Amino acid sequence: MTHLSPSFADPVLDAQASFRAILEAMSRPGRIQRIEARIAPPAPLCTAAAAALLSLADADTPLWLDAGDAVAEWLRFHCGAPITPEIGAARFALACGAAPSLEALDVGTDEDPQLGATLILQVAGLVAGDGWRLTGPGIQHEHRLRVLGAPADFTTAWARNQALFPRGVDVLLCAGDSIAALPRSVTIAEG
Repeated sequence: MTHLSPSFADPVLDAQASFRAILEAMSRPGRIQRIEARIAPPAPLCTAAAAALLSLADADTPLWLDAGDAVAEWLRFHCGAPITPEIGAARFALACGAAPSLEALDVGTDEDPQLGATLILQVAGLVAGDGWRLTGPGIQHEHRLRVLGAPADFTTAWARNQALFPRGVDVLLCAGDSIAALPRSVTIAEG
């Protein structure tokens, strides 16, 4: 597959549906959403991560990634996002391998917290009903989410990130065609 291969099969409808799924995921933290878009991104990029970047990234959003040259070319071609080697300069960071430190990402400022980066983290799987206990805005009481393949120290790093609120990093967890969001306002406790 080359960078000239298609992105969304139906660019308008697939982009709209993907954007709605991402908005739903952000407004309901930890709830797993399915990306219905027909898309075949280059390896190792999964459907959900590809759809998120195609829906959110553009020429004004520097992107850091660890997915290799084929993915970088494909994303550069389809969404126009400039690729940056400096993770701290990225608006979006795509981690298909080992997750970068949340502290390495831009957390925004007190005046402009919306400038905090979004980490798109590919994981092995997402399972509702057990695992982490999520609380905070968008969650009525508590929501449970098990994230297969999350870094062992993620909840510790997340607590430091969440303490910076309203600054901080948001995370989109992606596995296959599934996506779940962790806005910076959410508290995570171990099972």
